[in-house]
Amino acid sequence: MKQKDFVFNICFLLFLNLLIKPFWILGIDVGVQNHVGASAYGLYFAVFNFTYMFNILLDMGTTNFNNRNIARNTQLLDKHLSGIIVLRLILGIIYMFVVFAVALIIGYRGFMLTLLFWTAVNQFLNTFLLYLRSNVSALMMFKTDSVLSVLDRLLMIVLCGLLLWGNVTTEPFRIEWFVYCQTAAYLIAIAVALSIVIYKSHLRRLHWNTAFFMTILKKSLPFATLTLLMACYNRIDSVMIERLLPKDISSMQAGIYASAFRLLDALVMIAYLFSVILLPLFSKMLKEKEDIAPIVRTSFSFLFVFAISAVVILLSYKEPILSLLYKEHVAESVGVFSLLIPCIIPIAFTYVFGTLLTANGSLKRLNITALIGIAVNIIVNIVLIPRLQARGAAIASLSTQSVVSVLQFVIAMRELHVPMRTLPWLSCLIFTALLIPASILSTHVLHCHVIYALLITAGAALIFGFASRLLNVKELKNTIS
Repeated sequence: MKQKDFVFNICFLLFLNLLIKPFWILGIDVGVQNHVGASAYGLYFAVFNFTYMFNILLDMGTTNFNNRNIARNTQLLDKHLSGIIVLRLILGIIYMFVVFAVALIIGYRGFMLTLLFWTAVNQFLNTFLLYLRSNVSALMMFKTDSVLSVLDRLLMIVLCGLLLWGNVTTEPFRIEWFVYCQTAAYLIAIAVALSIVIYKSHLRRLHWNTAFFMTILKKSLPFATLTLLMACYNRIDSVMIERLLPKDISSMQAGIYASAFRLLDALVMIAYLFSVILLPLFSKMLKEKEDIAPIVRTSFSFLFVFAISAVVILLSYKEPILSLLYKEHVAESVGVFSLLIPCIIPIAFTYVFGTLLTANGSLKRLNITALIGIAVNIIVNIVLIPRLQARGAAIASLSTQSVVSVLQFVIAMRELHVPMRTLPWLSCLIFTALLIPASILSTHVLHCHVIYALLITAGAALIFGFASRLLNVKELKNTIS
């Protein structure tokens, strides 16, 4: 029954996100960069990733701890919600102070500080929304959480769309407007999520409880450390581009990196959706000592089809895709894109095996793998960015994600005693052997618009997924029956 529920919930979550987020990424986000230019967007992208690296101060691991803990002990929702909301407000003040202090030290001035302030506010609002959603998913309200997962993006599409194409202003679109739209969208989404959580918890008032704060922080510390380390090796690339390269090319190179990174980020969002359901599900199953092998196999199979298909198809059509999306620096973006997109394969598998280790409480081992990832990332970036610019950062990212993914896979399989035969190795081989030549052939046979070519090739990949039995027809029938 749990496997059937998992398949249905992940399909519903994917449906909503595939309905909304591609338009956000490829329509609004790309539209903003095309309107303001690569340099202006590159500056925003570097500032955004700078503020993202300090997100640990906003969360301190409470979101993942809360998701795992409430899934196991739903009766604690009222008590924890009251205390953690107050705690997160305190952490927000500390976060703003630290971000501005470090920004001033490394040389942020003028407009960069204005952009930094609103971007930091948005980071606070985003993490607060994620915390509220962690309560919803921990209560196994996956359909409600699916709607909340796209609400902020849907609101941003409406607001940014009006400013970009609605003729509501005669002024050229400015990058700060993009940031302000995000602020408004987050506030509305938080109001909706907070209403749902308060209703379910019967919360009456907030409590200041120093002892509770210290207890939660102590229990969340391993999660906090992991979040910090992962944020560093996932987001430091663009910051290092902006800091290591000369001023006359740093923002442009950050913008080129952002052009290639955008599609990877969209794919990562889809893979991340699996962890949203898997973390509370694994946590509950491990506590009740249920067999996790079927869910591991199903999630691995879905993500294998998704990740391999995305990489093979996007690399086959990389030049027409980037030419369709961007007006500037397309040739440079293609080289970075070719190195960044394969990152989705190791990242996707960390959302299965890393999530499994998180649910098991194996935080020490996860933190060790993250430390190794940071070391690989920084060393490769320092060596390659001055010579290869944005392409050097892409190589660093691919190296880091691959190392971390392999380590987490090995640790999870050993620590959770999941037999290697659980995973459908032969089906994976058959699927890949069918997809690669078919994608290459499609570039020579299909002479239609790139969008139609992508849809046709993706349809073929889906057929290969069922033919290789990675996607199970029986499970799908049971899910929708």
